[in-house]
Amino acid sequence: MKKLTKKLKTYSAYSTALRYFQESCHKLNVQDVERTDLLKFAAFLRDEKEQSPRSVYNKFETVMAFLKAQGVRGLVRKNDWPRYVEEEPEIYDKDDLDRFFAACDEEERLWYEFFLMTGMREQEVMYVYWTDLNLAHAAARVTHKPDRGWTPKAYKEREIPIPEKLVRQLKAWKAKSDRTCGLVFPTSGCNPKMNFLDDLKAVAERAGLDAQHFWLHKFRATFATWHLWAGVDLRTVQNWMGHTDMESTLRYLKPNRSQEVKAKVNHTFA
Repeated sequence: MKKLTKKLKTYSAYSTALRYFQESCHKLNVQDVERTDLLKFAAFLRDEKEQSPRSVYNKFETVMAFLKAQGVRGLVRKNDWPRYVEEEPEIYDKDDLDRFFAACDEEERLWYEFFLMTGMREQEVMYVYWTDLNLAHAAARVTHKPDRGWTPKAYKEREIPIPEKLVRQLKAWKAKSDRTCGLVFPTSGCNPKMNFLDDLKAVAERAGLDAQHFWLHKFRATFATWHLWAGVDLRTVQNWMGHTDMESTLRYLKPNRSQEVKAKVNHTFA
């Protein structure tokens, strides 16, 4: 049933967690699972599978959700749950972005400026249609795609304003696009582009940058943080990001360490 209701990536994560639990706990009936089995599972993930603290927590949470769905509850205490330190989201340095975009060709620049200027997730960009873009009103929407069996995260559709710079690029791109394909960034056969990350790292290497520090989600984090620094209110950024709670958005409210801020500090105590 999970395979029918979850995206492939999510289903794969669930399957891995449950497979690891089977490796750790050899009991055949879920009703026989005890607190000690779950504590051993957390240790197994950490020591045998060498999972990061965040991954240990996620897999532990998946198994707990599975047991709950089977009617097995109350096995662990609050302090039994694995812990991890919530890392501050990384954002791109403006100088690195300038070097990165200077190494892009026209098509690559459009791909990654779209990521940066919309804050969309990877699959949201993969499945963006021309009908999702209102170029006259400078807006992009994230919508359900029943024809491709794809839905936004948490089934949450939303609209995001886009800058005029991106509007101009999209208009030029549309003028030479395949009118028979509704995808904005298709590959052959009107299929979604699946290798944005590989191409991102290739451009970073071409620019003489450390490709290990270039990730698609980092564009999303940069989008959120820059807007918050610019004074856009949290509720609005939450809506643009498609977050279901304010706490998720607050993670991107990073301290501003720019030269402009340093200048203000110096001016204050001049």
